[in-house]
Amino acid sequence: MDHLLARIEKLEYHQTLLMKMIRTDGFEFDRLVIANNLGQAEVEEFLAMCEELSKEMLEQKAEKFIFYAPLFVQFKQRLTPKLDHREVVEACLKQQVFPELMEKLKRNIEG
Repeated sequence: MDHLLARIEKLEYHQTLLMKMIRTDGFEFDRLVIANNLGQAEVEEFLAMCEELSKEMLEQKAEKFIFYAPLFVQFKQRLTPKLDHREVVEACLKQQVFPELMEKLKRNIEG
C-alpha cells in the first residue's frame, strides 16, 4: 500500500512540474481546473451553471436590464470554493469560455 501511495505522490509531483512547463496561452481555464484539482463532475457543474447564467443574462438583456450584479452574486455563491472568482473570470475570458457572460461578470469585479 505504501508503494502505491508513493507512486501517486510522485505522479502528483510530476504533474506539478508539467504544469510549469506547458504553455498556458489559450488554456487558462483548463490550467485552473488542473491546478485546483477539480474533477470532471465539478467542471460539468461549472459549465452548466455558466449556461444557466448566460440564458438569464440574455433574458435580462432582452428586457433592457443593464445591471448584472445579481448575476455576479449568483456566480460567486455557486462557484466551487476551490476556485477564486476573479481568476476564473480572467481565465474564461482568455480561453473564450462563455466570453459574453464573463465580460459582464468582469465589470462587477472592477466596479
